[in-house]
Amino acid sequence: MPDAAVAIAAITSCTNTSDPRLLVAAGLLARKARRLGLRAKPWVKTSMAPGSPAAQRYLQRAGLLEDLEALGFGIVGYGCTTCIGNSGALTPSVQEAMETRGVLPVAILSGNRNFPGRVHPQIEAAFLASPPLTVAYALAGDADRDILTDPLATTPDGRPVSLAELWPGGAEIDAAMAGALRAQDFAPAYDAAEASPAWAGLDAPDTALFPWDAASTYIRRPPFAAIDAESRLGRYSATPLLVVGDDVTTDHISPAGAVPATGAAARYLIERGEDPADLNVFSARRGNWEAMVRGLFTNRSVKNLLQPAIPPGSTCHHPSGEVMPLWRAAERYRAEGRPVVIIAGDRYGMGSSRDWAAKGAALLGCRAVLASSFERIHRSNLVNMGILPLCLPPGMAPRDLALQVSDAILIDARAERLTPRCDIPVIVRRSDGTDVSFTATAAVETRLEAEVLAAGGVIPLMLRARLEGQTPR
Repeated sequence: MPDAAVAIAAITSCTNTSDPRLLVAAGLLARKARRLGLRAKPWVKTSMAPGSPAAQRYLQRAGLLEDLEALGFGIVGYGCTTCIGNSGALTPSVQEAMETRGVLPVAILSGNRNFPGRVHPQIEAAFLASPPLTVAYALAGDADRDILTDPLATTPDGRPVSLAELWPGGAEIDAAMAGALRAQDFAPAYDAAEASPAWAGLDAPDTALFPWDAASTYIRRPPFAAIDAESRLGRYSATPLLVVGDDVTTDHISPAGAVPATGAAARYLIERGEDPADLNVFSARRGNWEAMVRGLFTNRSVKNLLQPAIPPGSTCHHPSGEVMPLWRAAERYRAEGRPVVIIAGDRYGMGSSRDWAAKGAALLGCRAVLASSFERIHRSNLVNMGILPLCLPPGMAPRDLALQVSDAILIDARAERLTPRCDIPVIVRRSDGTDVSFTATAAVETRLEAEVLAAGGVIPLMLRARLEGQTPR
């Protein structure tokens, strides 16, 4: 098995698999490869999960579904799979090569997200490709080649085959689509996909209040779903819980993919009776805040600049000096009555708009996030969770502050003074008594956002308005 071996080749995502032309092109490439006797390399885990359930109908009508299945690209379902980290285990041969020879595999997917660890926790590099190119890389078996000029594969009689020989032309695609695509397929296909007997057979409560099950490992009442949440604004001295650099995405913050069997979330689930061999994926556990909080910031790319050598998802508790998971440190700081904050670099919260990235910060007890800049949607999500986003002064980065766990961060963000884009005084007080003072800017865009922050978040604001007979704005 070569280095840069393709461990996963997945036609996935609701984005480009909903385009019939791209799927037909993939089918035509598979047909040509099949006729030449080509197969996907044995270590490649292949799959296809179209965004549209009508895909099966037009691919079958075109006679291309069988060709795709012959190369391993059978339809495994409709919806989020590899693109959201639901890729399952790697093939045994890839796992063995990683453990014994240090092979660094890659993933090829026709999705729209490729952050490190997103597709699979063991895969650092993932490359985005069209559906037909995904099939081509499954045939090649590795990404360490110029796919336009190097041979893609070899026929059983030893003849090299190039990508150009397999790539379908526009006229071929047009001809296949003309006989296969029918507009009347789409409505009944979606109706059939939604008519799930298993889903319809679920026992659903009909009570006015949801009957929370204390034994459930999937749905737990989260602390932020409450009317009595307190505002996180005010004048206070906070401890830095986490300091990170630039380009920390919501995929770095919010856990995704399979629940790792050795992690804190796995231990929590196993202690409550879950099968260690079937812990499911974090996306299925999003209704359980206690499982999710144990996976925050555990992406292998995350480094806590307070102590860069400690494991991802950890911090150093002050004053004990103990290294512990973020959620455990947050619990201790909360018990000690000590506020915490997160400090970050540029473009904090970029990537997909995972609401759990902001929910997680709220569960860690953060009263503010100080960053060089914020991604637009994540900034809004922080506000809605009652967390104040603060922009550091232009030119200031987290590394410039050289923060230590013993530092105290004094923030004056009283609710009565908070207005859109107002100045917020900040003082970093060192353990030796010296101060570093600067003025941050409240990344608050409207008066309503200031009102949301004063209320402790959008959920308590809406609940209070509803109980008072008002219409939430």
